[in-house]
Amino acid sequence: MKQIHDFSRFYAILKDVPFQGDREELKESVVRQFTGGRTDSLREMTAKEYDDCLSHLERLSGYRERLRKERSRCLSLMQRMGVDTTSWQRINALCEDARIAGKPFARLTVEELLQLCRKLRAIQNKGGFSAPTDEKKEDGRCLVVMMPDKSMN
Repeated sequence: MKQIHDFSRFYAILKDVPFQGDREELKESVVRQFTGGRTDSLREMTAKEYDDCLSHLERLSGYRERLRKERSRCLSLMQRMGVDTTSWQRINALCEDARIAGKPFARLTVEELLQLCRKLRAIQNKGGFSAPTDEKKEDGRCLVVMMPDKSMN
């Protein structure tokens, strides 16, 4: 049985689920529901039970829709700033920079995507990403012009 060690996604989604009362009781109730009453501990859930639970909570909280909306907003900003959004390598290279987000685009939460949008707007307001000053440095090529030898005339 694969052991689950990181429950941050569960708690991030759980806090968005509309509920009045004690969140700990809600957590235990949800875990009991998805383990068939076997346990109320997240640590004792199987990977399949945990994934099913997350999918259900995401639908219940509207998390997936908000995530999709914020991803779209960030990609749109990147595109307006000249980032090639057809290349996941370029998107991830930008996002993995510690000054931007510090992790791949697909791993960003809704809150991190909101922060990314703010950073991208700030960069855009300050003039965007700096372009290379010398065009030769951009692609590494140079132009060689052959001059005719005067002795050939």
